[in-house]
Amino acid sequence: MARAHTLGFPRIGAHRELKFALESFWRNESDEVSLRETGRALRARHWAAQAEAGVDFVTVGDFAWYDHVLNTLALLGATPTRFHVDPKQLTLPDYFTMARGSRDQFAMEMTKWFDTNYHHLVPEWTADVRFDGGVNWLFDDIAEAQALGHRIKVTLVGPLTLLYLGKIKSGLSHKLDLLGRIVAGYQSLLSRLKLAGVEWVQIDEPILALELDAQWCDVFEPTYTALSTDAPSIMLTTYFGDVRGHTALLRSLPVAGVHLDLVRAPEQLSDFLADWPQDRVLSAGVIDGRNIWRANLDATTDLLDAAHVSLGDRLWIASSCSLLHVPVDLAHESKLDKELKSWLAFATQKLDEVVLLKRTLNGETHAISAQLFTARAAVAARQSSTRIHNPLVQKRLATVSDAQSIRVSSFTDRIEKQQAKWQLPPFPTTTIGSFPQTPAIRQSRAAYKRGEIGHLDYLEQMRDEVRLVVQRQEELGLDVLVHGEPERNDMVEYFGEQLWGYGFTANGWVQSYGSRCVKPPFIYGDVYRPEAMTVGWSQFAQSLTEKPMKGMLTGPVTMLQWSFVRDDQPRETTALQIALALRDEVCDLEKAGIGMIQIDEPAFREGLPLKSVDWPAYLNWAVRVFKITASGVADETQIHTHMCYSEFNDILPWIAAMDADVITIETSRSDMELLDGFGQFAYPNDIGPGVYDIHAPRVPQVAEMARLLGKARGVIPDARLWVNPDCGLKTRGWPETMEALSNMVSAARMLRASIELSTEQSEERVL
Repeated sequence: MARAHTLGFPRIGAHRELKFALESFWRNESDEVSLRETGRALRARHWAAQAEAGVDFVTVGDFAWYDHVLNTLALLGATPTRFHVDPKQLTLPDYFTMARGSRDQFAMEMTKWFDTNYHHLVPEWTADVRFDGGVNWLFDDIAEAQALGHRIKVTLVGPLTLLYLGKIKSGLSHKLDLLGRIVAGYQSLLSRLKLAGVEWVQIDEPILALELDAQWCDVFEPTYTALSTDAPSIMLTTYFGDVRGHTALLRSLPVAGVHLDLVRAPEQLSDFLADWPQDRVLSAGVIDGRNIWRANLDATTDLLDAAHVSLGDRLWIASSCSLLHVPVDLAHESKLDKELKSWLAFATQKLDEVVLLKRTLNGETHAISAQLFTARAAVAARQSSTRIHNPLVQKRLATVSDAQSIRVSSFTDRIEKQQAKWQLPPFPTTTIGSFPQTPAIRQSRAAYKRGEIGHLDYLEQMRDEVRLVVQRQEELGLDVLVHGEPERNDMVEYFGEQLWGYGFTANGWVQSYGSRCVKPPFIYGDVYRPEAMTVGWSQFAQSLTEKPMKGMLTGPVTMLQWSFVRDDQPRETTALQIALALRDEVCDLEKAGIGMIQIDEPAFREGLPLKSVDWPAYLNWAVRVFKITASGVADETQIHTHMCYSEFNDILPWIAAMDADVITIETSRSDMELLDGFGQFAYPNDIGPGVYDIHAPRVPQVAEMARLLGKARGVIPDARLWVNPDCGLKTRGWPETMEALSNMVSAARMLRASIELSTEQSEERVL
């Protein structure tokens, strides 16, 4: 009999209960007892949902107060030593200081979890890091689940993935120098799990979907041989890609089971079925953990039939990856269009799909015939719906030419015209777009959506906020201004709400990092812009100042990546539809007198396939759709873009090919390390490395920002260097924002003054 399980469940809660509890705790409005009670209640609710759906194991260990990678470090006692905290005595405030920073310590670096929009904290590897054990939070969770009567499976980030994702900070020549220590730490942990009565442990090694060199591949066998000696049954879990290159390795490892992502790579199943060991479980990840479309259960059953015949009770049915990346429960979407809702499945519904597949394979189709009929009808209705295709969009796609992706002149010629037009000082200062979204702003938007205030009242309230933002930027002395985006709920949802082909949920929240949640729209049909989206706001803001005002747009790749995308046509085609809609917006902004337009692409790197052999195809179309968006304007119009929390060095030629006049990037958490690649590559256009980490509550002082700018000057020519925060400021409060931006402007002015003084002294020496 086939079994059912999931690799993990969303931890934030259907109504973002964890987010609100965390932020209340951070504001000192509630105590740790209250926070821990919220966590306990969420865990119990999520285990109950899994058990009620009929999975054979509930997953324990997927809950984290901030990030599962940091939780793993805390469990092992391998937290960064620079925080000077005894890992065994780690408190929740200590844990949050590592994640968010403090006045005395900058936060741990953060980056994307493989090719998802979830951000994980980056382990810091130093010669003195230990793996001797830390907090007992996981064992407390295990005891909770067992007390509730659940049959459990524990999930852990694997030791080799943990090592691989970290960064060497000091005292090591290679990450694998720590292999002996980390293996010993996991051995001790697994032994404790066995003593705690844990039957199965899921160990995630998603790095197997990457292109690993021989040095990393060669350590899997000795590592897992060591780990399996005194441990629960190990399910080694791979996901996010095709692992056929490691078929022989995965067959040979002394583990009790292996999980495959058969959504990303269904073709790998047949390779693994051939000569699969008789004592080994094969977990088939066939329910998409990354998207929200209802599964085609008939097609999936056909895929699994041969595996079930071959494996019998050694076949487990599962989600492709953790359900962390999808919303919690579709049942809360009471206002969603009924037809569109019937096409969707959130995490709770995906549990049902996993179990339906198990029961179908186990011969229980009569008992579940009603559920199967409903599933088939929904899939068929979506395939035949007239809402999917738009003749206007199809006609325009057929006329797209290469000429639409080329600016009139080269950057060298454009920048001369732009400098003559704008007359900006050296090291111009700006921000990335958003300013603090206060409770009053959010309440006004919510009241407007509920129909409690009229359009004109809402418009005036938002305009008052724009006036305030512009006034404060002028008081600070910023050189290039933004309108602050008070009218925007989210950088993707806001635009999607004004485009045909997008759908929206009320509670479709997904964790991005820590307490930060996003509510991605979903793209169900052809994308079309019926009218201008941002022109009125930008025009109004520009009327308030003589300084340049940036128009702010989200780019086509990010609009794609941060949405749940239709799966019935190539992603490239959907991206091109979005690009054409945004191109019209860019041209309308220019016609309205907006001479600087920022097209944000923070998800550009995120969309990169995990294997480099697949990079060129993606990068070529990703660059093309950005350039189609940006290239309909005159030379004097300055195009900005923004990217954050990714590694860029290996794709710099394509970033340069985007040909944005100015790029701003996140660099402060890495202490400008991310900028080195731009210098080595000799990135040709203007660049603004972030000097203020907006994801942490600490306010960097002038000297710290000046030091970062000094490092940037060692990489970027003065004439090409801008000064800005890492990212938008919507999550920060006004007092810290004003203080930090004041310090940033002061640092830029100090730098200008030092350059002027140096120039004067040089001239005097010549005289």
